[in-house]
Amino acid sequence: MLALLLLTAITTFQPVRPTVGDPITIDFAAPTAVDPSSDYEVVSRSGRQVVIRSFVPHTIAVTGKTADGPVSVMIPIHSVLKPDDKLEPAPLKPPKAEPWPRLPFIAIGIAALCAIETWTAVVLLARRRKPKMVVLIVPAELYRSRVLGLRRAAIGMRWAYLADVVRAYLASVRADLGAELTTKELLARVGEGEQVGEVAGEPPAEQPPGRRRYDGRGYDARDVLGEILHQGDLEKFSPWGPAPADFDDAVNRALEIPLWIEPPPEPVAAPVEREAAA
Repeated sequence: MLALLLLTAITTFQPVRPTVGDPITIDFAAPTAVDPSSDYEVVSRSGRQVVIRSFVPHTIAVTGKTADGPVSVMIPIHSVLKPDDKLEPAPLKPPKAEPWPRLPFIAIGIAALCAIETWTAVVLLARRRKPKMVVLIVPAELYRSRVLGLRRAAIGMRWAYLADVVRAYLASVRADLGAELTTKELLARVGEGEQVGEVAGEPPAEQPPGRRRYDGRGYDARDVLGEILHQGDLEKFSPWGPAPADFDDAVNRALEIPLWIEPPPEPVAAPVEREAAA
């Protein structure tokens, strides 16, 4: 009996003035098994220490068993309400307005500045870009390469293709020999160009044979042009096709057309001749 009194006397609890819902730590003098009760709930236990919690505003009795016998401790639970509290809820206060965060605006501003600097650099670099080099091909050289390609190409309608190449070349070197002209109109304009201004004082109707332009084999160059264009027209539009002719020979003579169709370069006077003329 005396041992039980001693055990009860040295049992303590914290806090000294517990209120409803507070965790209460009880220190027993010996390891104790706390009995369950409706007045409290056991939160945790560890050896001689037990943590409970109560929600009733009156004194509770915590009982338990030790090796020496049963033990109990009386704990007063105080209410959190004021005396004569009418149990009316406290008035609600308006919530405090939280300040706008500055970090997102700073990040957006930095991103905008980076985008502006990037596009500015792109525009400046685009303006400084070097212009692309344009390769200019001399019409006569392009014409010769296309004509020579007909020797090696095994294609149909060679006369028509040769006539198209000749027409394209004539249109590129002389504005009056457009590709829209018919064969008759084209040959007439070539003849007019041959007759005008080549021999001073001669009538434009007909030049003597010594003044006509011939190719290296003695043919009139206009005859070569006429043969190629007529053969091309026959191959395109005639049901019987072109007339029998030597195509390779026509190709060889077509290579000499730039020699007489293009105007010769103007001679540049030598410095000595200029001084003499002065």
